[in-house]
Amino acid sequence: MMSELSIWRTSLLVLAAAPLAYYLVAIFAALQFFRRERARRLPEFVPPVSLLKPVHGVDFASGINFESFCRQNYPDYEILFCVNDMDDPAVPLLRQVMRDFPQRSIRILSNAPKIGSNQKVNNLILLAREARHEIVVQSDGDVRVSPDYLKNVVAEFADPAVGVASCFYRGVAEENFWAEVEAVGAASDFFAGALVASLPGRVTFALGASVATTKTWLANIGGYEALADLLADDYEIGNRVHNSGGKVLLSREAVWTMYPAQTLQGFWEHQVRWARTVRLVRPASFFGLVITHGLPWCVLAAVVAPTAWIGAGFVAAYLVLRLLMAWVVGVWGVQDDVLRRKLWLVPVRDAIHFVVWVAGFVSNRVTWGGVEYAIEGGRMREVEAGKKEEDLTQRSQRKSTEGTEKRRR
Repeated sequence: MMSELSIWRTSLLVLAAAPLAYYLVAIFAALQFFRRERARRLPEFVPPVSLLKPVHGVDFASGINFESFCRQNYPDYEILFCVNDMDDPAVPLLRQVMRDFPQRSIRILSNAPKIGSNQKVNNLILLAREARHEIVVQSDGDVRVSPDYLKNVVAEFADPAVGVASCFYRGVAEENFWAEVEAVGAASDFFAGALVASLPGRVTFALGASVATTKTWLANIGGYEALADLLADDYEIGNRVHNSGGKVLLSREAVWTMYPAQTLQGFWEHQVRWARTVRLVRPASFFGLVITHGLPWCVLAAVVAPTAWIGAGFVAAYLVLRLLMAWVVGVWGVQDDVLRRKLWLVPVRDAIHFVVWVAGFVSNRVTWGGVEYAIEGGRMREVEAGKKEEDLTQRSQRKSTEGTEKRRR
């Protein structure tokens, strides 16, 4: 009979093999998706389109990014930008773009009514109301696209059942450790999860860098207004269209998104916001990520393995399969140049991300754009300064009371 120690050791080794199996599934999912999409011929379908661009501030490549939307190989489209107010530093750049591309229909909007806590969605509400065309394509302010972007994304809507098409995104990172770690994480891990989730043959979510839909489908889900208090507006638009009977697709057209230089604090706040967003939107899926963290599991396996060669085998398998998954998904599939150059950062990012995942359980608060929000029932509520001070005071009082009680005991 096996001893209790042997049972525990065997159980841990079996669990440590789960991430390795996940990496194999992700590799299969990427090979299947990208081979199919690259072989598929898209239909010729070029109806008029409204491009919706909520913009807040500028980064190291904003001018080039804005211009990329004006260089589309597409016959009829308008571009609508929306800033919080006309003092936004992006406005001079947008006006320059209008001068440089007089043939394009471009408008700048501002001062969107505050419908909810998510300012980006408030801006999208105004943009959608002003949009002239049925098909609307939203993208973040820091996104860059290829000249065939619109043609490839909008072609999916030749099928009237399609309600949403969203895009993977490649990283363009400044020479900064934290920016590169973030870019590597998206290309090597986040997209792998998206591809595995789509393996049953249906997609139930959208990726937020670029989301195409129609006014009709927006109306079916209550418009952007229904998303105005939600943190994960990109996920929700895809999920709600799916639940309403629409087909949701991942496009083979990838865009680029910017990763500007940042501090450790900025990196941490951004990563934790993502983690807590996933936990609050899909709690079961977030908990299930425990089996995708190959690095800590394989280190644990190396510690408890009955022989050194078994432990070394787990670590070696992690390195080979994890890096292979990163390359197939991010380099071969999405064609991310940051990951191609910084593949060695993958284990470093995995170590950091495990800590981020644990931190995702700790609180229902996130920091976004320098503002702290509490997430209640999936909805955002800005935490007022007075409330923050009150919470700090209460925590201090509790610690003081606990300390007094301990001294009495």
